[in-house]
Amino acid sequence: MENEPTAELIRAQLRRLRLKAELSQEEFGRLVHFSNSQVSAVELGQRPLDRFFLKRADEVLGTGGLLTSLLKLAERDGQPSWFRPWLEAERQAQQLRCYQPSLIPGLLQTENYARSMIRTDDMLDSEEADRRLAVRLDRQSVLTRPDPPKFVAVIEEAVLRRADESFRGVMGQQVAHLIEASELPHVAVHVIPVDVSLHIGLTGPFTLARGGDGGWVGYLENQLGGTVIDNDEDVAILLSRWESVRSEALSRRQSIELMKEVVESWS
Repeated sequence: MENEPTAELIRAQLRRLRLKAELSQEEFGRLVHFSNSQVSAVELGQRPLDRFFLKRADEVLGTGGLLTSLLKLAERDGQPSWFRPWLEAERQAQQLRCYQPSLIPGLLQTENYARSMIRTDDMLDSEEADRRLAVRLDRQSVLTRPDPPKFVAVIEEAVLRRADESFRGVMGQQVAHLIEASELPHVAVHVIPVDVSLHIGLTGPFTLARGGDGGWVGYLENQLGGTVIDNDEDVAILLSRWESVRSEALSRRQSIELMKEVVESWS
């Protein structure tokens, strides 16, 4: 789902930069490993914008990443209206708190785990699945920027252990990534062990973001999308529930030890 004005801008910039470099479509195509007709189709809007193509174009034309950055904007602008306010809150957050009872949180998913998860939706064609994957991975840059938010995630041990033999390779890589992320000073992953049978968090996942003004907003995921929560009373309930789920979880160090133990149990 590209934002059409931004996509049109990318195509116009691509053509302008190619002509400025005095390259025909055929010459340019050879440099980016695309055919003459494929380059023409991209410039005319007959072919969707492709992240790999634009990355090669940025390298060949020496743009400093301009075209790829514009594609990220197009993808962000193409998000459904209910998701945009949350993307903005997530990007500007100084603190993020996430509880996930059934999945690895999106900001901590490996590319393979995210791809596997997105592809469980058989209503998505491969192009839309790839676009959603790109957006999810792009969102993760919030944790690697120069001044990242403090991110605390609470997950269930059962999520880590949900790995039959065919999925263990992906899951092993994913748990290793969680352990690595946990070593970062601004990231903490806490695991609620399986012997905690019931707690309030099991009602559903939620994320909280604290902005520069000190105010919190929440985000609730559901099967049809999600809801941004900015009503003070509802945010206060989510903050209280956060304290409850966080208190059920192991410490950072104990959680890392448990994650290591889970991976070792598979071999």
